[in-house]
Amino acid sequence: MAQFTHDVLVIGSGAAGLTAALHLSRLGKVAVLSKAELTEGSTFYAQGGIAAVLDSKDSIDSHVDDTLIAGAGLCDTKAVRYTVEHSKQAIEWLIEQGVAFSTEPPDTNGEVKYHLTREGGHSHRRIIHSDDATGRAVSTTLVGAVKQQSNITLFERYNAIDLITDNNDKGNHVAGAYALNLDNDSVDVFNARFVILATGGASKVYLYTSNPDVASGDGIAMAWRAGCSVSNLEFNQFHPTCLYHTGAQSFLISEALRGEGAILIRPDGSRFMPEYDERAELAPRDIVARAIDHQMKKLGVECMYLDITHKGAEFIRGHFPNIYQRCLELGIDITQQPIPVVPAAHYTCGGVTVDLNSRTNVNGLYAVGEVACTGLHGANRMASNSLLECLVFAKAAAEDIEAKFNQPFQQSSIPEWDDSRVTDSDEQIVITHNWHELRQVMWNYVGIVRSDKRLARAQRRIELLKQEIHEYYANFRVTNDLLELRNLVQVAELMVQCAMQRKESRGLHHTIDYPETGQQLINTLLSPKLS
Repeated sequence: MAQFTHDVLVIGSGAAGLTAALHLSRLGKVAVLSKAELTEGSTFYAQGGIAAVLDSKDSIDSHVDDTLIAGAGLCDTKAVRYTVEHSKQAIEWLIEQGVAFSTEPPDTNGEVKYHLTREGGHSHRRIIHSDDATGRAVSTTLVGAVKQQSNITLFERYNAIDLITDNNDKGNHVAGAYALNLDNDSVDVFNARFVILATGGASKVYLYTSNPDVASGDGIAMAWRAGCSVSNLEFNQFHPTCLYHTGAQSFLISEALRGEGAILIRPDGSRFMPEYDERAELAPRDIVARAIDHQMKKLGVECMYLDITHKGAEFIRGHFPNIYQRCLELGIDITQQPIPVVPAAHYTCGGVTVDLNSRTNVNGLYAVGEVACTGLHGANRMASNSLLECLVFAKAAAEDIEAKFNQPFQQSSIPEWDDSRVTDSDEQIVITHNWHELRQVMWNYVGIVRSDKRLARAQRRIELLKQEIHEYYANFRVTNDLLELRNLVQVAELMVQCAMQRKESRGLHHTIDYPETGQQLINTLLSPKLS
């Protein structure tokens, strides 16, 4: 067992975590924990881009209004405006770090402008991107920048187990975290005055997801166990268009295709989105996902199709080179064939409750990015606002830490991890079975369309699974799979509790028992009862 001491501990190595680390590196020693390789998170796989007001024809107010409309009445207006007002600054910072965004051909004066695309819910072209692999460009650039900073220490393949808190006369204060070293199975102690959770979302709780394997709700579960409140976890975004193919179950077909004119069609080639919304394929994701889900169930088929063949081969290969190449590897030429697509769990709109400084209700603990609920997304996230949120709120957290950095602080003494009373697991099948059952239960009962009966069934089964997993955790040595399962079952329970409290259909939460949207605008807030 090793002990490490830093001024700031950042748990997560995506856009949120690395942005925070870079802003803090001049202040003191920063540790960044990454559960897998540094780029193996949702940021790396983000295709579309980053929403920002960069065009003179666009405006702050327009971006704010679009976000509020998509959020179905539950956005925090202050959080939305704060985010949008800092969007240009965030993009300029990324460009300074070296992110190469796509550009237009030079105009008659030789001036080169950034290419902006449009996505669902946006009234203007405001999505700045790097071809169709923006996340990869952002992730690799930030990783490169972090590696140049001597004050930042990177710990790859470390899975945080739990936050360590200290209750004193000033309240509950974070003191660090225990983390499992996945290379040697030791549990190490990370002492830190400030901790930033940047662990991403929890879409792995569903059977079908566009997210990488690391998206197991770790930060939400750890924060809950440490005493943090959570908000709006009933709002889980299902991306309408994941590639339907056995060889690529989590490959995303970007929103940008529909922004550039792709249409959704049935197996017989007929279009259906105009029947559901006047914005057709450019409607917000929840509407598109429900429409696809409804058509699949109505026709008894396993997928719908996305057709962009009418745009021409040169246009498609130029704008979507990565999607074109990946589909081609799987035998689908998107310049000549429609793409088979299905909805899949994509984004967790709720999360750990934070303020405009990214502060949780535990002193010294911050949450940034998908793990957090800032109020930006409300009941439905608008496309390409998530990377923007990571950048803006990571900087906000760093600025708040900087303001407190020189205040007097007494570092707590953290005990070593005690595993003297546990043994190595002799039945991995318990984890494997419960893992599959949990994700199947969530997909069937807490998915795109819900009901009181489905939620009640899910709650009963999740409670039994939670008891089994807790017993297993208490008796056997921790492993990566066990930690993820423990976190997922906790987040699943919170999602169901939030969903059961909402007696209406709003945004991403659609229930057949309450199909109408209510008049009251109420956020769902859960607070843990700590002994």
